[in-house]
Amino acid sequence: MDTPVTPTVRISLPSKGRLAEESLEFLESCGFSVYKPNPRQYQATIKGLPEVVVLFQRPGDIVTSVRDGSVDFGISGLDVIAERQGDNGDVLILHDALGFGGCSLALAVPEGWEEVTDVGGLARHAATLPHPLRVATKYPVLTGRFLDPFGIRYTLISAEGTLETIPAIGYADMISDLVSSGQTLRDNRLRQLVDGTIITSQAALIANIHSLRNNPQGLNVAHYLLETFEAHLRAAGNLSIFANMRGTSPESIAALIFERTTIGGLQGPTISRVVTREQADNWFAVNVIVHRAELFKAVNELRAIGGSGVVVLPVTYIFEEEPPRYKAMLAALNAG
Repeated sequence: MDTPVTPTVRISLPSKGRLAEESLEFLESCGFSVYKPNPRQYQATIKGLPEVVVLFQRPGDIVTSVRDGSVDFGISGLDVIAERQGDNGDVLILHDALGFGGCSLALAVPEGWEEVTDVGGLARHAATLPHPLRVATKYPVLTGRFLDPFGIRYTLISAEGTLETIPAIGYADMISDLVSSGQTLRDNRLRQLVDGTIITSQAALIANIHSLRNNPQGLNVAHYLLETFEAHLRAAGNLSIFANMRGTSPESIAALIFERTTIGGLQGPTISRVVTREQADNWFAVNVIVHRAELFKAVNELRAIGGSGVVVLPVTYIFEEEPPRYKAMLAALNAG
C-alpha cells in the first residue's frame, strides 16, 4: 500500500469574483482539478499534486501571504502583486502572463475637464487648483510612483467599494482604478487619460523565494507548474491536422508542404506510411500543427497538394525545451 503524501506546499487562489472563477478554469484546463469537499471551506486539494494544499484568499492577501512566507505559491493579478510585493525581493514572479484576468490600472478624470486629455494636461490643471489634487485609489503605491515624476501636487485618498462615484460627490477630484472595458467610467461621466495607464495587468503565478530555496518539494512543484502552464499556453490557439496523401516518398510530400505558407508545422510535418487494404505503398499520413485562425487556409493548402480525409483535433499541450521562465527562476534563486 502506498504511503499517503503529507501536503507540505501551500498555494493560494482568489476566493471570489471573476479572477477566482478564471483561476479554477485555467487550472482545470491545464489538468489540475481543484477539489473542494465543502464549498464553505477555504481549503482544497489538487488532483495529481498530493503534496499541495490549496487555500483561498483575497487577491491582496495572497500577495501578502506569499511575501511573509505563510504561503509558498499564489495566483493573483499583476496590479495587486506590484502594489503589495514590497521591495525586499521575497516575492518572485514565476509566470507573468497566464492569459486571464486582464485589466489595467489607469487615471480617470471627470468629462467636464475638457482640456485634460493626458498627464501633462493634468499637471497644468492641478497647478490651478487651490488644494492638492485629490486622487481616490486602492493602489496608493503604484499611483504615487506614477505621479511623482510629473511634479504634480497631490494627495491620495484611500477608498473602498466603487470609486467611480467619488468625484461626483466631491470626495475626490479624480480616481486611479482598474479599467476593463471602460463602460463603468463612461456611465459615471469619467474619462481615462490617453497616457494615464499605470500598469497593464493579468493573472500571474508568484512564489516565496525562500520557500523555493529551502523546500525541495516546493521547487519540484514550481517546475511542474511552469512546465505544464507553458505547454498549455503554447498549445492554446493551435490545432492538429491529419490528412492522407499520395506520394512517392515522405521527402517528396514534405517538399510540397514547404512550398505552402501555413502547413509547415512546428519544425516540419510528421509523415508516416499508411497500410491500406490493397497494400498500396504510395499512401502517407501527414500531421501538422497550425494556428486555429489559419485552419481553413491550411485545409485548402493540404487539398491543393492532394490531401484527403482531413481530421482536425484540438491541442492541449506542446512541450518543447525547458521553459525560459523556469530557467529564469533558477537564475533568481542562485543569485541570492
